[in-house]
Amino acid sequence: MPEEGVELMPKEEILSFDEIVEVVQNGVHKGITKVRLTGGEPLVRKDIVELVRKISTIEGIKDLSMTTNGILLSKYAESLKEAGLNRINISLDTLSPERYAEITRGGDIEKVFEGIEAAKKAGLSPIKINCVVFKNSDEKDALEVADFCAKQGLQIRFIHQMNLETGEFSKVEGGEGGDCKNCNRLRLTANGEIKPCLFNELAFAVKELGAERAYEKALAEKPRAGTKNQSGKFYGIGG
Repeated sequence: MPEEGVELMPKEEILSFDEIVEVVQNGVHKGITKVRLTGGEPLVRKDIVELVRKISTIEGIKDLSMTTNGILLSKYAESLKEAGLNRINISLDTLSPERYAEITRGGDIEKVFEGIEAAKKAGLSPIKINCVVFKNSDEKDALEVADFCAKQGLQIRFIHQMNLETGEFSKVEGGEGGDCKNCNRLRLTANGEIKPCLFNELAFAVKELGAERAYEKALAEKPRAGTKNQSGKFYGIGG
């Protein structure tokens, strides 16, 4: 969380649920079978459970997941599962309450632990933990999170700290992200831009081009590898 907070997007620019569903449906027609709801924090979106329900009923979606900081998860886990969410990733970079509060600008790590238990109880599976590391997975915080995951039956993914502006990124340990040669992902931003690469400034607006044309351009112009993105922020377009 940036010290100065985040810049909020005007409500009128944000896609409605029906618009999101239309984009997903168009993607399914082009072969997309997996959808992940990510950040900013998806659980602060009003009526997020209804969006999950709408997407889960689209014929052709075989895997619907979410990445969350987990703080509100205890409130929504059961409803999300009932609405059709299959699995969940939870961000957890440390087990220290003090370090967690520092990293998140005041977050309560106990809420995350409660969210993990609620996800288990609801049957969201697998539960994956995203742990950001500064240099490697042998760091004290990373080792403690790994031990916690082993004891709790959770899967862990180590994500090396990235920098959009300088183009610093690497393959996720235990996951598929950051592997450019095998990347087939597209991102839809909250205001309706389809981005073919996180580390690139290319973006195609569905409100201007229409969903089908935006998809076509994003697919046709998807770069072979990431470079830099000096106009985006992780809190707005996810990791």
